[in-house]
Order: sequence, then structure tokens, then C-alpha cells
Amino acid sequence: MERALPQLQVLGSRVHGVDMTQACARIEALVDEQRFAHVVTFGSEMAMLARRDGAYRDVINGADLVVPDSIGLVSAMRVLGRPECERVAGIDLVADLCAMCARRGFGIYLLGGAPSVAAAAADELLKRYPGLQVAGVRDGYFPSSDDADVADGVRRSGAQLLFVALGFPKQEFWIRGNAVRLGAMVCMGVGGSFDVIAGRLKRAPALARRLGLEWLYRLAREPRRWRRQLALPQFAALVAAQALRERRNHQRARDATRSIRR
Repeated sequence: MERALPQLQVLGSRVHGVDMTQACARIEALVDEQRFAHVVTFGSEMAMLARRDGAYRDVINGADLVVPDSIGLVSAMRVLGRPECERVAGIDLVADLCAMCARRGFGIYLLGGAPSVAAAAADELLKRYPGLQVAGVRDGYFPSSDDADVADGVRRSGAQLLFVALGFPKQEFWIRGNAVRLGAMVCMGVGGSFDVIAGRLKRAPALARRLGLEWLYRLAREPRRWRRQLALPQFAALVAAQALRERRNHQRARDATRSIRR
């Protein structure tokens, strides 16, 4: 029997405390199971949305694997009792999964992004990973009335792994809402990864990523994101309050156990 992955609740959403190696191994196993599976690359802003949106929270908690894809979420998990937790950045996970797919002969499908971006990202991935099979690409500019046709097309492509770049929460809702049509396929939301892979958007330097300052780099390059960043202090405060409640509950449980033993 497969060993259960470590997990905890962050503001009501289940997150798995895995590193990159564990995440890749789990996704490879999900592909081998030949069933529909949903992988979420989860960040602090997504956690805040899931806290106030029950429907979105249900999608997150129903996923097969939820990895911590932001330094804020990693910090929260460490505060909540997972000090060994590491960041599993979605774009790095895409890279490792493409290497795995090239080795195993799995096909991938890229769905989302602006016109031509998915195709450009696919071309770049084919250069990086010889032997990779790209079963299909499609941009994200289609009306919701076409969802069924798009999902049917993805299924007919024969891909085993689908990367969906529609932005949150749309990509998570789209994956869950089309699960039946997609069939035996592992699906993962990847946000703006196609833009970075295709060279349309520059990623933060390695030093900024190591220091956990990728968010600051993106804010400097895209000042319009400042309103979104206002949620982060609230996120930190809510996590601190959750940690305090859990410590108090654990202390009460220990005190009750000691009282019984006496």
C-alpha cells in the first residue's frame, strides 16, 4: 500500500507537505493509475480565496495532490508544524514533469495563455526535453460555452498529463468541472508558467527565489499587482491565529490526559 503523504490544513484548505522529488513521484504514480487526477499548485492568495469561497475550497480539498507554491504558504506550513516543508514552485514542477514524461513516453497537452503562447511554450519544452511528446496545444481564449468541446479535444489527443494555464480560480474550477470529459488524465493548473517558458515573461533571478523574494520582484515589474499583495499581511495574521488556537487545543488535550492519569 502506498504511504500516505503528509498533510495539514491551512485556513481550511488541505495542503501536502511534500518536496519536489515527492511531488514528481506522486504525479508519476497518478499517471500510472490511468484515472482522472487533479494536482493543485497552491499559493497564499489562493488560500485566502478558498477561506471565503466554499465552492473553491471544496475543489482544493477534493484534489489528489496540493503542493505549496509560494514562500508565504511554506512559511505558514512551518508555523503550523511542518518545519521541513519546502516550496514546490509550479514552473519548476512543470520542468521536472516534462523530463519525466520524455523519459516515460507520456504525452502532454498545454491549454491556456494568450494566443500563440502555449504553442511557443511547447516549442521551447520540445527543445529542452528531447523525446517529449506534445499531444496538443490550445490558447485560453475560448468562451465557457466551448468548455465541453475543448475538454473532448484534450481527451482525444491521448495526452496523459494536462497543464492548464487559465489563472486561479478559473483553472481549478475548469479542471474539476470537466473531470468526466477529460477522463484518464492528470491535470495541473500552472498559472502564468507558459509565459515564462515561452520567454514572454522574465522570472525572478535565482538569488531572489532562494531568498523567498520572488513576489517582490514580480511586484516591482508589475506594480498593478499591489492590490493583490494586500491580502498577504491578512494571510499571515490568520495563520498566526490558527497556530495559536491549535497550540491551545493541544495544551488542553495534554492537560486533560494528565488529569485522567491522576
